Amino acid sequence: MAEHTSSSITIEAAPADVMAVIADFARYPEWTGEVKEAEVLATDAEGRAEKVRLLLDAGAIKDDHTLAYSWKGADEVSWTLDKSQMLRQLDGSYRLAPLDGGKRTEVTYQLTVDVKIPMLGMIKRKAEKVIIDRALAGLKKRVESA
Repeated sequence: MAEHTSSSITIEAAPADVMAVIADFARYPEWTGEVKEAEVLATDAEGRAEKVRLLLDAGAIKDDHTLAYSWKGADEVSWTLDKSQMLRQLDGSYRLAPLDGGKRTEVTYQLTVDVKIPMLGMIKRKAEKVIIDRALAGLKKRVESA
């Protein structure tokens, strides 16, 4: 089984406000360092993204890929790799937990990356950590500045 990387951050906003930013894929290039383009290809009956094409540049990992999204209630979204040029696996999730009666939110981001080309596990974990840390910091800044 592939290893994964996980990290959490506390954001000074309600879970619904955090999820609204997470679900707004068109604006990912504005707050994530690695996503250069994002295009929603399909949505579910509630208008949430089901398939999203992303152009990613995370240093050691550069790819144009499509992810399939699954929404679990209002507090969790997960994704799996649908198709990719370079990646074998890109599975992840955001889980939101309300704090202080819903005034703050703990966000946990979990990510598993595997590439088609040979790469040391330690380099893959480093890329995962960079992606997660930048995404969480960008998400916090984006939500709290709104």
